[in-house]
Amino acid sequence: MTPQSPESHELSFGHELPPEDSAAPRKGTIRVLQLYPRDMNIYGDWGNALVLAQRLRWHGYTPELLEYNVGDPFPADVDLIVGGGGQDSGQLVIQDDLLSRESTLKQLAEDGTPMLVICGLYQLFGKFFKTRLGSVIPGIGILDVETHGTDERLIGNVTVSSPEFGNILGYENHSGQTTLGPGVQPLGTTAKGTGNNSTDGQEGARYRNIVASYLHGSLLPKNPALADFLIRTAVERKYGSFTPGTPDDSYAVLAREHAARRPR
Repeated sequence: MTPQSPESHELSFGHELPPEDSAAPRKGTIRVLQLYPRDMNIYGDWGNALVLAQRLRWHGYTPELLEYNVGDPFPADVDLIVGGGGQDSGQLVIQDDLLSRESTLKQLAEDGTPMLVICGLYQLFGKFFKTRLGSVIPGIGILDVETHGTDERLIGNVTVSSPEFGNILGYENHSGQTTLGPGVQPLGTTAKGTGNNSTDGQEGARYRNIVASYLHGSLLPKNPALADFLIRTAVERKYGSFTPGTPDDSYAVLAREHAARRPR
C-alpha cells in the first residue's frame, strides 16, 4: 500500500489509519470490525484490517474501523468482520466472551456477512480446539471443523492454489491441526507448505462468505484478490452493487514476487 502520513485519530491499541482524502467523492461507508485485537493479533494480523481500510478508500468508500474486545458491547450494523490468531493463552482469555457472542456471530454468518478469520479464531469458529495436553476449548461451531493440538509445529512459507482466488501466499506457524467436515470446503490446496494439517494437503476453509486460513503475514497485503472479495461482498450486501475503483497494487505485486521466491 502507498505510505501515508498518520491522521490524528489513533486506535486504542496503537495503530494509526491513513488520512481521508476529503476532496474525493465517497460512495458510502463500510463498517469493518476487528475481533479481539488485544488478544488475537499475532504475526501482524491487524494488518488485514488496515489493508481493507485502505483498499476501501481506493475503491471510493469510507472505512469505519471498529474493534471488539472482551467485555465490550458488540457494535451494530457491522458490514465486514476480521479476526486474527493468538497463543493458546489468548484463546483462553477470549473463550467465554466469544461463546457469549455465538448467536450474534452465527446470525451474521448465515446472513452472508463477509468474514476473514485467521489461525486461532479460525480454530474457535469451529467446533473445538483440543490442546496437546488434553484440555478442550469449545468453539462457536460456525465452521464444520475441529482442531487437535500436537507436538508437531507447522511453520514456514506457504503457497495455496485456490479455485476462487488463484495463488494465495502467506506464512504459517501453528501446532494445532485442523480437519474439515462435510459442511465446509477447503480454501485451496497447498503447492508449498503444509496448511490445515500434515496429512491432506488442504489449507483453510470456506463457508458462505467466510474465509478461514492459517496464513499470517499479514495475509491481505500480498493477496489483493482476497481483500477485494471481502470488500465487494460487503458493498454488494449493503448497497446492492459494487463499482471498483483503481487500487494501487504495485507494492502487492512486489510482495507477491518476493514471497513466491522464498523457500519453505
